[in-house]
Amino acid sequence: MSHPQADAALTDDGADAHSITAGISLQEMRPRVLKGDDTFAVLNHSGDAHAVPGGPEGLYHRDTRHLSRLELTLSGRKPLLLSSAVSDDGAMLTCDLTNPDLPARPGRGAIEKDLVHLRRSTFLRNGVCYERLTVRNHGEQPLRVEVGLQVAADFADLFEVRGEVRARRGTLHPPVAEAAGITLAYTGLDERRRETQLRFEPAPDRLTPQQAVFDLALVPGQRCTLLVETRCNPDQAPREPADAAFLRALWEDSRARRAVQARSASVRTADSGFDEMIGRSRADLTMLSTQTPEGPFPYAGVPWFSTVFGRDLLITAWLTLWLDPALALGVLRHLATMQATGFDPAADAEPGKILHEVRYGEMAELGEVPFRRYYGSIDSTPLFVALAGAWLDRTGETETLRPLWPHIEAALGWIEHHGDRDGDGFVEYGRMQETGLANQGWKDSWDLDLPCRWHAGQGADRTLRGAGLCFRRLARRRPHRPRPWAGEDRAAAMEAKAEALRQRFEATFWCDELGTYALALDGEKRPCQVRASNAGHVLLGGLASPERAASVARQLMDGSFHSGWGIRTLATTEARYNPMSYHNGSVWPHDTALVGLGLARYGHRGAAAKLLEGLTAAASKLDLRRLPELFCGFPRRGGQGPTAYPVACAPQAWAAAAPIGLLGACLGLSFDPAAKLVRLDRPVLPAGLDRVLLRGLSLNGARVDVQLGRAAGDSVAMSVPARRGEISAVLLA
Repeated sequence: MSHPQADAALTDDGADAHSITAGISLQEMRPRVLKGDDTFAVLNHSGDAHAVPGGPEGLYHRDTRHLSRLELTLSGRKPLLLSSAVSDDGAMLTCDLTNPDLPARPGRGAIEKDLVHLRRSTFLRNGVCYERLTVRNHGEQPLRVEVGLQVAADFADLFEVRGEVRARRGTLHPPVAEAAGITLAYTGLDERRRETQLRFEPAPDRLTPQQAVFDLALVPGQRCTLLVETRCNPDQAPREPADAAFLRALWEDSRARRAVQARSASVRTADSGFDEMIGRSRADLTMLSTQTPEGPFPYAGVPWFSTVFGRDLLITAWLTLWLDPALALGVLRHLATMQATGFDPAADAEPGKILHEVRYGEMAELGEVPFRRYYGSIDSTPLFVALAGAWLDRTGETETLRPLWPHIEAALGWIEHHGDRDGDGFVEYGRMQETGLANQGWKDSWDLDLPCRWHAGQGADRTLRGAGLCFRRLARRRPHRPRPWAGEDRAAAMEAKAEALRQRFEATFWCDELGTYALALDGEKRPCQVRASNAGHVLLGGLASPERAASVARQLMDGSFHSGWGIRTLATTEARYNPMSYHNGSVWPHDTALVGLGLARYGHRGAAAKLLEGLTAAASKLDLRRLPELFCGFPRRGGQGPTAYPVACAPQAWAAAAPIGLLGACLGLSFDPAAKLVRLDRPVLPAGLDRVLLRGLSLNGARVDVQLGRAAGDSVAMSVPARRGEISAVLLA
């Protein structure tokens, strides 16, 4: 993820030149967020958008704000909010509004408050924002009321909204009102015309380039419906009436979301709050996912990161692999299409490297920000290989993976040659130009607690073992005799190299003084002795000895790391600890989940269950039970929720995936495709969760439902309520 304060070059005082300087807290706003493919909307609780300085509200398409103002009025006054809610599937925002006291005006009598009900329904699909306004007179007398919509578009690049100041901008064209619509347009310095077209049905009674006004005369009980379409960069005129277009798009969107839910497993428990959190996570992942030619691909988060991010989505796919393996396949295939094939210093690109971030806005096209296609990530490439191995382990579908093999080979080539710059087996990094990211791990803040901005990575062992698995399985199933590089010898050599690297890592990174692993190596290959949550990722990768893993586990679960809500990125004992920082003491749900998976790998499932309980408790205190990108690292206190981080994205893909991944870790869930078997190895249920039903776990086209319940003491009993196809489940006590 490109951090709000870590997207590119550092200024002379060390701060990031592309930091988010937005002056409004997203948590204070608690905006209503919608997303559909490459389009997203940030609205207030009334469904309006007011693009005040430092505020993110508006309608966006491909990194450009296509509406900066969308304001509804009743007879010139702001309506009163009754309620506002996003549907359970995340698709539609519904706002219920009523009128304030409206004084008499020429041709219209006074209207007492609460006589007019207005229901506002909004959703996105295929670059279009659909809005239906239903107005009803609940009074005992006829009344006349004006419904107005004020609109404007600044066509700001997303990086401008985040606080970037541009020396020059393109041409903002005068808005045009004609027939039953308004056209807003801008031609950027990249010579691209960006356009917003609004269509109203029925035609407004008065239309100007800034406003549409409907003059409604309603008898008691009468209802009137108004429809608004806002199209971003339309390539053709609408082909059907607005009412038919609204219903068709709503039906298509609902069908697509149901298909996503049907292909994945589901979770039901005895705790309705837990179910709501998991349901919100699944809905957010569906909402964030964009259908690409290669399959589903979740964008990272709204509003700042609604685009392709390699690292974020590889981790998201890993955490949800047991629930929905199709998502991981889509991520692998889509990232493969953007794998670097040559050298580009401005993009930190080298052959075989996997993408960090892609942007489509004017500033990226012009090179004002370096993220048009940017590859400055130390871990996207190893994660790509590791996820391919994990997906193969989960599904056993060797032939499906085979087309990705050249991309896996290219990624391994980057790791061994360009990534490992000095041949010591570790992956080093350093940006090629000053515009690139200084820190290129997932903690990419400019002020990360490190004595040096040149570090060694820790993910190569997992990568090599995953690659060895790919080699071995593909070699066994090749229709012709495998070439030497794809055979058993190659797989065995890689696995041996992984073991040697594990031993070298232990010798190099372990710090007796800290009782844990160093965060990194500096430019002189000296350990950076900082107690950070990254040590939990060492457990996830299987690099630690059991004894040292136990030491790391004790530290991560004590009060210096564990806030009660989750794992802090930095221990409270460290000099740079700040619970309100981005990476120096905050709590990230996905980081907590990865730590939990590492703990479970070494048998500490009770600790993983404690982490899941903390995230569940946090979600219970949050709007929509939605876990945000991060929250502050202050300790958990009774009767209070977690302290919000002001510009955290919500929804955020890897945050949504966090409780799903942790649940799989607590249950010891794994799959054996050859044996057609689902295993639950010494499962542990979190406190307050006495029954769990996993419905529709899939393997080789078969599905099985698994029910788990708390038995005597802390033991867990299992039953299989249903199965479809040749598949079994077994509990290992």
